[in-house]
Amino acid sequence: MSFRTWMRSQYEEKGPMKWLAFFFELLASVALFGLMAMTCFDVIGRYFFNSPVRGGTELTEMGLAIVVFAALPVVTWRGGQIVVDLIDPYLNVRVLRLLSVLGTVIMTASLFYLGNRIFDIAERALRRGIVTDFLAIPTGYLIQYIAVMSWVTAVGVATYGLYRVCTSKDAGDAS
Repeated sequence: MSFRTWMRSQYEEKGPMKWLAFFFELLASVALFGLMAMTCFDVIGRYFFNSPVRGGTELTEMGLAIVVFAALPVVTWRGGQIVVDLIDPYLNVRVLRLLSVLGTVIMTASLFYLGNRIFDIAERALRRGIVTDFLAIPTGYLIQYIAVMSWVTAVGVATYGLYRVCTSKDAGDAS
């Protein structure tokens, strides 16, 4: 099977979203594989050689941030987030669409605001030269990554929400 055929079979997204989803999932999977390998080396080093991986906790925290924030835009675009629809059967389609638009606007604005605040914190961390305790890795770059991925997720929320509202035919598709 060729790579192109595999991409078509695995990714329903069209155009650039297909490649963005692939890139973000690749980033998350490489980080997750790195976490797995580092944990194996840490356990082997700790129990057999009495020498754990130096800074393993820091690397784990950074790796988890990379995995979570790389997957967030993809999960959002695909609508994989948890949705509670307890009152949906009691509301008509127009109210559900209005609530969907309102929820999309609130989530988008919240993620943009969150990204701006996080980016401010990242700039401050870089200005002050804040680094991790053991490995002295500058934390500002990882914080900037989190801010950028929050913005990307906000764009994903906005486009996904509008797409779902504009293409839904019944009340169940509006959320």
